[in-house]
Order: sequence, then C-alpha cells, then structure tokens
Amino acid sequence: MVTGSCFAERLEKHIPLNEAERRALARLEETQRKVKRGAVIQRANDIVSELFVLRHGRVMSYVILPDGSRQILRVYFPGDFIGSASTIYSKAPETLVALADSVVCPFDKKGLRVLLEEYPRVAALMFVLSQAERVALTDRLASLGRTSAKARVAAFLLDIIHRLRVMDDDITDTFDLKLTQEEIGDAIGLTSVHVNRMVRQMEAEGLIRRSNGSITLLNEKKLAEIGHYTDRYTELNLDWLPAA
Repeated sequence: MVTGSCFAERLEKHIPLNEAERRALARLEETQRKVKRGAVIQRANDIVSELFVLRHGRVMSYVILPDGSRQILRVYFPGDFIGSASTIYSKAPETLVALADSVVCPFDKKGLRVLLEEYPRVAALMFVLSQAERVALTDRLASLGRTSAKARVAAFLLDIIHRLRVMDDDITDTFDLKLTQEEIGDAIGLTSVHVNRMVRQMEAEGLIRRSNGSITLLNEKKLAEIGHYTDRYTELNLDWLPAA
C-alpha cells in the first residue's frame, strides 16, 4: 500500500487540499510499477486503459514523424500526471518511455470519473495544470521556427529547472540534467552536435557550468533573455476554483 500521494503533494504546491481529497488522490497511487530506463510504458496507438502518476524518476512522451525522426513532446517529473492526452482517446496519441529508472502508478482511466463527480476542485486544478502544460508546449512550438538554437537550449534548461523547483524547494541554480544531448535535440528540433555546440558556447560565456551530469545556471536572467522564456508554472490565477 502506498502511503501518501505524490500527486497530492504536487497539487498542494498550488492550493491546500482537504483530507478527503488527499485520500482520493492516494487511491490513484495504490499500485506501483517499477520501470527501467528505456522501458516503454505505453506505445502510440495502443488501446488506452490506464493513466499514470509518476512517483519516482523521469519519463518522456514522444511521437515518431513521417521521416522516422523522433519529436519529444514532454519530460515528466515526480508528481506529474502522465498520459493526460490519452484521456480523450481510445488509442494512445504518444509513446511514453522511462528516461531513468522510475516508479509509475497506473490507475484505471475510469478513476478520473470519481474525481470529476466527487472532487470537482481537484478536477479543476488538474485542468489548470493541463492548461499550463499546453501553454508551455505552445511556447516551445513557437520557438522551434522563430528562435535561434542558443535560445531554444536556454529556454529548455530554464523550463526543466522551473518545473523541478515546483516539487523541490532545495533546488536553487543546480539540477541533474539526466538527458542526453540527442534527447535534448529531439525536444527542441536540433541535432545532438548542434546542442553540444550551444552548450559549450553558453559554458564559455559563463552562463552555465557542467559537472558530472549536473547543470548550474550561472546567469538565469540572461538565459531568460536569450531564450525569450516565460515561467508558466507559477503565479497561476486560481481565484475561480470551486470551494473546498
């Protein structure tokens, strides 16, 4: 039996939950499934019966384009609801793969109905976070065709650290990247060689520092200017949410 809820902890970064809401969310995490790095959790076009909460590790979603290349859509962190795009389709629109050894909590897709019917405030907050995710993806989509390679890398690094900070107050300017340069490139439309060149350039300019897989952002303000970056995960307007 899982004690507590990683998903509830994630939602409580925005609003306090009552005990009934926490219990309802904990039920989504009663089953744990360990997955190794590189393991496929769900394939595109598979029949969808389960959705997931990520309890430990990292997971990515991607699609394969007609030319055989991969477009990474999203990187997920502990506390994230994975597979939300599958809630409205009978077949998965994307593939989910573990980026690190991870623990996911699968739950029946119909479990969302209980949240919608009995815990409308939780359902509304899930809607809020899905919209924040959509806007962040829209930002990245706009950047793919309109900004430089350096801007894309800067914005991507900022996006990761800001999302990690939501769950971990101890993260200041350093984080474990846990992504290969090829994976970064597949997320922002660059080759791994180009990503490497941009990372080295930013390091030479004193914007970042690398050490044993970790990245330290030395000048976050300048990186935000370069990347035309907007933090979409804080200062959310939640005045309209239903009462507890």
